[in-house]
Amino acid sequence: MSVPVTLRVIGIGPGGPEHVTFAAADAMVGVDAFLFLDKGSAKQSLLDARREILDRYAPQGYRMIEIADPPRDRNPADYAAEVRRWHSARASAIEQVLLEDVGEGGVAAFLVWGDPALYDSTLRIVDDLTARGVLAPEVTVIPGVTSISALTAAHRIPLNRIGEPIHITTGRLLASTPDGASGNQVVMLDSYLTFTETADPDDEIWWGAYVGTADEILISGRVADVAEEIAETRSRARESIGWLMDVYLLRKNTRSPDLGE
Repeated sequence: MSVPVTLRVIGIGPGGPEHVTFAAADAMVGVDAFLFLDKGSAKQSLLDARREILDRYAPQGYRMIEIADPPRDRNPADYAAEVRRWHSARASAIEQVLLEDVGEGGVAAFLVWGDPALYDSTLRIVDDLTARGVLAPEVTVIPGVTSISALTAAHRIPLNRIGEPIHITTGRLLASTPDGASGNQVVMLDSYLTFTETADPDDEIWWGAYVGTADEILISGRVADVAEEIAETRSRARESIGWLMDVYLLRKNTRSPDLGE
């Protein structure tokens, strides 16, 4: 018989406690254990950022369980297969913790940066856990403010011009953007600043790191004018803070006026 547990997948926004919604704050109440899968140089800073949020929104006190993140090949021959293998290994580690440290009838939660539906693996891992049949999780998902929303708000710009589509992609896939989708591109997970090789020098960019936090950095302008500044700023920030989360909007310069709404 499957072991019943409650899982709450809580979107907490891009990092600042002020971006935590009322629904997310309510979902932090009554949780037996908050589960975390962090690693590398960013681990301690990311845990500290979550502690700041929990100190504010979990007045009943809280228990944090750190789960060792399985190793992952960052440059595999088959990227999709490697990610699936990694997610399966993560599911196994989480399943063990839920069985041994949370237990039948317990309530566990994940605090997910941004929104759980946007470039995050937690919901796929929860599906894997359910499919295995060992656990019978009752799952609640709380949406969060995305880094995209925080980026456009910080720069005080709309995400697109009138009637234009929006393409959300990763640095890995930026070069393969399909025809007609390059007008307004939001690019995430771009460790190599791919736009410096793929964008037209006249394209416009709005870049941000640590958006919505006290460490927020914003740069905008023509690609030709700010690409080097972004690269240098990004490198300094990663070195001084120890980790980096950034996102940018890349907009094709059509040389036609944007009338706005």
